Amino acid sequence: MSGQKIVVLGTGGTIAGTSAQAGDNIGYTAAQVGVGQLLAAVPGLQQAARSVLVAEQVAQIDSKDMDGQVWQALALRCAHHLEDPEVRGVVITHGTDTLEETAWFLHEVLDTRAKPVVLTCAMRPATALTPDGPQNLLDAVAVAVTPGARGVLAVAAGEIHGARQVQKVHPYRVNAFKSGEAGPLGWVEEGAVRLVQDWPLAPGVPALNAIQNVVNAAAWPRVEVVISHAGASGTMVDALVRDGVQGLVVASTRRLERRITQPLQTLAQFTRSVREHRDFERRAAATGIAEIDALADDFNALLAEMQAHEAELLERDTGGTVFVGERELSRAMTRHVLERFDTAPAAGA
Repeated sequence: MSGQKIVVLGTGGTIAGTSAQAGDNIGYTAAQVGVGQLLAAVPGLQQAARSVLVAEQVAQIDSKDMDGQVWQALALRCAHHLEDPEVRGVVITHGTDTLEETAWFLHEVLDTRAKPVVLTCAMRPATALTPDGPQNLLDAVAVAVTPGARGVLAVAAGEIHGARQVQKVHPYRVNAFKSGEAGPLGWVEEGAVRLVQDWPLAPGVPALNAIQNVVNAAAWPRVEVVISHAGASGTMVDALVRDGVQGLVVASTRRLERRITQPLQTLAQFTRSVREHRDFERRAAATGIAEIDALADDFNALLAEMQAHEAELLERDTGGTVFVGERELSRAMTRHVLERFDTAPAAGA
């Protein structure tokens, strides 16, 4: 019979933490208790599962130490179990600090259209006088076995959150997670799931493609997050680029949107218009922003090349107008950009 197993994947975190003194909810060490031991300590968990519980330790870390290698291993184990017709759902025990990041990542790379992946956690260690981990585990399993449950979810303090909305909003309280204005998807009350919103939509085919990238990734690109704020300069960005960063995510202000994002959108619209109308006589206007003007200058130089190329073709052709195709435009653009970078002085030279 299909769907007779709930797989619980352990990654560590506060839910598996212990302290030397009972009741110490701050001075504890995370990731000390194995996931099998956690399950055995929860009364009624087997009955709530209504199926076989399978424990598997994927990692044993404080979630602040989460990285791409652990994410890769976790995603692959989730994908493996989701493909098993005997598995009804997957539960993940996780630390609170990066739970929302893991939830978002798994939402993007797993096909959860038919089965749920439920992350749960704790704000107090296993040795606390009143630990919240056992109830959270019980609630997470209740969600995993709910008929029709799907998507990547987070369950804590009796609330059910979607992977794309959940955020940690408090460093100490047991109800540390919220979903902003969207609110929770529902609640778990005495083992019963009460939904007020539908289960989250899973990506499906895009996720199938994404998991292949996860499988094939020898090393993950290094991506840093940069915060924009009043008085911010490009010093941090320059330092990260010199240090070899491969991508940047900018949490921007409206000022950055006005000064950077909008000019870039304008340039993108301009290039699209040139391509669609084959109007190589046009030129991108200066913006007063050095980096964007450098990009515009490159494109204008490319347009000059294309204009000259088109004139040459017209001169050879006696049959009428000749239009340069997108393939020629793409090749010329690539050639020009490569030549420019080959001749550009090295950074710091």
